[in-house]
Amino acid sequence: MRHVVVMVTSSYPRFPGDVVGTFMEPIARGVAARGHDVHVVAPWHPSVARAPVEAGVHFHFYRYAPPGLPHTFGYAGALKADVTFRASALAATPLAVVAGILAARRVCREAGATIMHGHWVVPGGFMAQLAAGSNVPLVVSLHGSDVYVAERHALAGRAARRVFGAAAWVTACSADLRDRALGLGAAADRSEVLPYGVDTARFAPDAASRRSWRGRLGLPDDTPIVFTAGRLVRKKGFEYLIDAMARVHAAHQDARLVIAGGGDLEQELRSRASDAGIGAVVHFLGSVAQSDIPSLLAAADVIAVPSIRDDAGNVDGLPNVVMEALASATPLVATPAGGIGAVVDDGRTGVLVPERDAAALADALIRLLADAPLRTRVGLAARQDVCEHYTWERFAVRLEDIFDRAVERLGKRTKAQGTT
Repeated sequence: MRHVVVMVTSSYPRFPGDVVGTFMEPIARGVAARGHDVHVVAPWHPSVARAPVEAGVHFHFYRYAPPGLPHTFGYAGALKADVTFRASALAATPLAVVAGILAARRVCREAGATIMHGHWVVPGGFMAQLAAGSNVPLVVSLHGSDVYVAERHALAGRAARRVFGAAAWVTACSADLRDRALGLGAAADRSEVLPYGVDTARFAPDAASRRSWRGRLGLPDDTPIVFTAGRLVRKKGFEYLIDAMARVHAAHQDARLVIAGGGDLEQELRSRASDAGIGAVVHFLGSVAQSDIPSLLAAADVIAVPSIRDDAGNVDGLPNVVMEALASATPLVATPAGGIGAVVDDGRTGVLVPERDAAALADALIRLLADAPLRTRVGLAARQDVCEHYTWERFAVRLEDIFDRAVERLGKRTKAQGTT
């Protein structure tokens, strides 16, 4: 069944190499590659540099602030350290939501949408639901912070319950997210876990990149490198990685930690490393273009993803870097937070350690750094696993099937209403 899909989102890579909303691009392009018309409705931002149509994906960026005022809605800018709302984002939200609904409704009508696909139950799902009305089936995809916001804020929670009640289908990138969505009113028989995919051609072993990045960092080829990437926010757990690195450095004096990403906690993390006596051991790269991430993953000896459920209850659904690390055949040490435990087979395709346990994290890193055959064995098993089960092509096939079921469900409901 061919579909015209209108994807309503508050985040999408604004330009090639942007690190915001990176999973949205392969989702949209994957659906388009299967022969469907895809229209992305997203808030305008000064950094947007997209052609009207790219790889079969049509873009519709809407403005919501008067000329001269900043556009602060979406693009991972609403939460400070992913815990509290920024005042500027709160002020912009009502205007942005109304503008988004109107834009999505217009695109739905003009494109002849057969599916409305809302990303993040709030705000994308809410906007998509109001734009779709009762004649176009609604599919909602959950990504993490949306469920957290709905759990913590009454108005967002009411909006989420309304969306879940209207949704023909709900997808979640982790079982944890799906379970929490059920608590907010999602239907068990109309929801499922759909983990992200990964581009196994882009993320792959690459000896040349290994040499190149080590040269750029001013490190010898044989320097042991632990790498991680992500926004510098609480739920990433980077403070525990820095604490662990102090122990790793004691065992491997030449080991280095490389962190790619910017965020509200940068100065705090720099100070933590300095206070631990490893300021010179930890390299903060700041925000790095998405195009550089494959090379950095390939350049590392071990990748660490120390995600946690933070004190406010926020947790990643499934960090992109987990799937990318697995595809890169660089061994991964991670916690089972969110959806990580479902895609990492502990001891075979990676090593899982408890959240917030710097000692366990350090022990795993030390063991892998000391055992090259183990690193090779774990890395190759991980790559084989994702190539077989977690490509974006497989994701698109599953999503296509969900769209078919959503249309079928709406048809049955309409038919039933017509006979009453």
